[in-house]
Amino acid sequence: MFPLSYPEIDPIIFSLGPLHVRWYGLMYVIGFIATYSLVLQQIKDFSYKKLGEHFENLNLVLILCVVVGGRLGYVFFYNFPYYLAHPLEIPATWSGGMSFHGACLAIVCGGWIYCKKTGLDFWKSGDIYVATIPLGLFFGRIGNFINGELFGRVTESPLGMIFPGAGSLPRHPSQLYEAFLEGIILFVVLWAVHRKPWQNRPWWPHGSILALFLTTYGIFRIGVENFREPDQHLGQIWGILTMGQLLSIAMIGCGVLIWSIRLRRTQSPPE
Repeated sequence: MFPLSYPEIDPIIFSLGPLHVRWYGLMYVIGFIATYSLVLQQIKDFSYKKLGEHFENLNLVLILCVVVGGRLGYVFFYNFPYYLAHPLEIPATWSGGMSFHGACLAIVCGGWIYCKKTGLDFWKSGDIYVATIPLGLFFGRIGNFINGELFGRVTESPLGMIFPGAGSLPRHPSQLYEAFLEGIILFVVLWAVHRKPWQNRPWWPHGSILALFLTTYGIFRIGVENFREPDQHLGQIWGILTMGQLLSIAMIGCGVLIWSIRLRRTQSPPE
């Protein structure tokens, strides 16, 4: 029956004195566990022993990049004037406010620095990790849905829901759209391509899964942003783009650039 009922779930699972365990944080933990398991499985399947030797340390670096990069990305991309006036609130990740684009940038930079220092193949290692990222995105969007945040625009669609704190009109459950596209669909695409033998696809050199992820995520995000309510304090940039769409356009450009550079270097004859 229209509109759909929003399943009001307490964001706090349980409390121990002043300590609150929240669904949002748990979704991040589940996402980390899922990617951890699949990366470990790929290391075994591809016999990439050197990555196995650095696996735990690299994981720690990337987890820190997700948390720090995601938070700082939100601070700088989405609400810099506010946090400039309230700097003590910057570490308050438990209150929400994480930017995937910021986390992605931090992961790429942090991963590249770590691989450079340890002699790991950044492109090969990156492809292994990137193929699992959509699972983390899926659980993260479910966490957003449970929090009742990042809801969609007002709609007359049968999928509309009335979110608490978002007025009395039904809205798109855009968090679930993103969980499906950026999580499930993107994971299926990347996993299917990545698991094929490298020698049978010279047009997909190491680094191409990273490029495919950046490009496809950017396309999906641009589309979903048309259903998601823009940030009130930002609105639409130049009257046509949300901040998420603008950052996703940059992601697509980076993906195309990485793929073209890697393909050209792979196909170039040795000197």
